[in-house]
Amino acid sequence: MTVLKVGALQLALNKSNNLDYVINSIENFCRDNKSLELVILSELAVGGPGAKNTDYRLDKYISTFSDLAKKLDIWLIPGTFYEQDGDSVFNTAPVFNSNGELVTKARKLYPWLPYEINVDSGNDICIFDMPGKGIIGVHICYDLWFPETSRALAIAGAELIINPTLTPTKDREIETLMVRTTAAQQQAYYIDINSCGDQGCGLSIAADPEGNILHKSSDQEDLFIIDVDFDVSHNSRVKGYMNLGQNLKSYRDNSFDNLSSLSKNDDYLNNLGELKDFNKEK
Repeated sequence: MTVLKVGALQLALNKSNNLDYVINSIENFCRDNKSLELVILSELAVGGPGAKNTDYRLDKYISTFSDLAKKLDIWLIPGTFYEQDGDSVFNTAPVFNSNGELVTKARKLYPWLPYEINVDSGNDICIFDMPGKGIIGVHICYDLWFPETSRALAIAGAELIINPTLTPTKDREIETLMVRTTAAQQQAYYIDINSCGDQGCGLSIAADPEGNILHKSSDQEDLFIIDVDFDVSHNSRVKGYMNLGQNLKSYRDNSFDNLSSLSKNDDYLNNLGELKDFNKEK
């Protein structure tokens, strides 16, 4: 049995300036749960939303979280930060190993337009191999709404998908259903971690490869642990959901290479109109 202990922190955060609280929360949680191997936080946990605010750029925090991961001997995804890269700004989740090395970075593929302005789209998926455990994929918040992103992670080998999220909006409940569906579709563990307090509305959720809920938070602060058994996720892909649908093998063996490009109707899509905030029209 290849089990990974993941600590997920749904923290009650201020709108910004949360660095000290985030660090103290990680340290205390790891002190009380010494078996933790990977710790994850919500999207923009430290600095909050607003890409024009340069006070919370990723480069300012690399050494801080590198040192913390090494000190606590954990792999760490400390939420996301806005990352300046030339003229572009990305919403980026850094991944540190237990030696404090920056292993990889996930850039949000689908910024939440038209609301998340001044943020560029990433152009690649993010997976990493945790030695002795398995392959893990990361995508960010609104990426959940685009099933092709989770499928791309799954066919790249990810058997655990992590989704740092920041949302206070009324569609959160439907997102929790989407997490269960995505887990079953991709036959992977899925952990969606939100914030609460002044930032988000909570309702973090974790599901197993058959879509069963392993944990669901309320709208209050919640620090929880998920045991990810990579043998379970692998067997789910080998034998299928409830020993029935073998999704990834069917995908592998199908002659269609890219259904979305085959069926895309530009005229129809263009007739939907521009991206805009319809809430402002009320």
